[in-house]
Formats: sequence, structure tokens, C-alpha cells
Amino acid sequence: MCDAVVQEKAISVQNEFGLHARPAAQIAQEAQKFSSVIHIGMQGREIDAKSILDILSLAAPRGTDLSLKAEGCDAYEAVQRIARLFEERFGEGR
Repeated sequence: MCDAVVQEKAISVQNEFGLHARPAAQIAQEAQKFSSVIHIGMQGREIDAKSILDILSLAAPRGTDLSLKAEGCDAYEAVQRIARLFEERFGEGR
């Protein structure tokens, strides 16, 4: 058993078309690999990062600032891996 850890990181949507279906699926698939509870926040609202529909409901266009928060034993790795998806623009053109 481990002590639950909370990790937070500011992230920004940089891919051209924002958080459309493919990036939402990538985020949810990555988040589901972790036991931590993972949320994405935008303008005072937090959604479950393991839910494609929740992610799509943000309708976050390019340039949107978000917060990524995870709580659990693997929170650090979860935040790092999901943040990397944003940094790499979900594999979309640079």
C-alpha cells in the first residue's frame, strides 16, 4: 500500500483542432492505465479524464489552458504521461 499522492500540472491544448474525438480517446485510454483518480479542469469545471465523453464535453479549442490533476499511488506518472500527449500535440502536425 502506498500513501496517496496528489499531482497537478498546467497544460495547454496546442493541436490545431483542439480536443476532438481522437485526442479525447488518447487521453482516456492513457488515463485508464492508472489506478489514480484523474481530472482535467477548465474554467472552474473538472471532468473525469478516463471518460471520452467528459473530455469531449469540454469542447476545448487550440490555445485553451487546462489543469491536470491526479490523486493516487501512481499520480506522478499519470500526470507526466498525459501531459506528454498534450506536449506532443497528440501526434498531429506541428
